[in-house]
Amino acid sequence: MSGQTFILHEPKHRDFAKHCIDKAPEKAVVTIREATRNNEQNARMWAMLSDVSRAKPEGRQWTTEVWKAAFMHSLGHQCQFGDGLDGSGPFPVGFRTSRLNVRAMADLITVIAEYGDRLGVVWSEPEGAYQ
Repeated sequence: MSGQTFILHEPKHRDFAKHCIDKAPEKAVVTIREATRNNEQNARMWAMLSDVSRAKPEGRQWTTEVWKAAFMHSLGHQCQFGDGLDGSGPFPVGFRTSRLNVRAMADLITVIAEYGDRLGVVWSEPEGAYQ
């Protein structure tokens, strides 16, 4: 029974997971975590980041990656910096949305939407297209 993953959609899934825990060998390790962001959220985030990047709000001519880092930073996610290979200075690393849970990803999308709405970004997808 090694390497089991359970998604707890219904009570029967919880019951089966509990059964597996009861049958697990001594010193087995169990990890419970929230589900990570889904594909629809990821697609919506990248569409929104592209829209913001094209709009150049406040004169910022940033790539989608830089916008992602800025929005993640605004939510308090920590960033590390690496030194550029060509002496061009530090660059941000480590803002991985693939590690966000569904709720944190929803918060990120909300922050992007609020910023873009406030600055007149025209969204390429209709509101609620991925919800």
